[in-house]
Amino acid sequence: MLLITCPYCGPRPEIEFRGGGEAHIARPADPSQLDDAQWAAFLFYRTNPRGMHAERWLHAHGCQRWFNALRDTVSDRITVTYRSGEPRPAIDKEGA
Repeated sequence: MLLITCPYCGPRPEIEFRGGGEAHIARPADPSQLDDAQWAAFLFYRTNPRGMHAERWLHAHGCQRWFNALRDTVSDRITVTYRSGEPRPAIDKEGA
């Protein structure tokens, strides 16, 4: 079983968590000014990289807080977790 380290609670089994998509996506300042194509781009288009990717996670069966994680999409290894609102840690492609 995969252990995910919640930055608030510590290491917990993966079944306690839910993924929430790509991290660090800023909501438009005035959504009413967006046309349909711009709104669709905000809602649906995300990066899908091979390698290190910043994601949002919810500790659904624990503290119920959102946090961010850097996960390698090839190995499924989570390199680091950090609280929402904190900047993305500088991690190279090898995860060190």
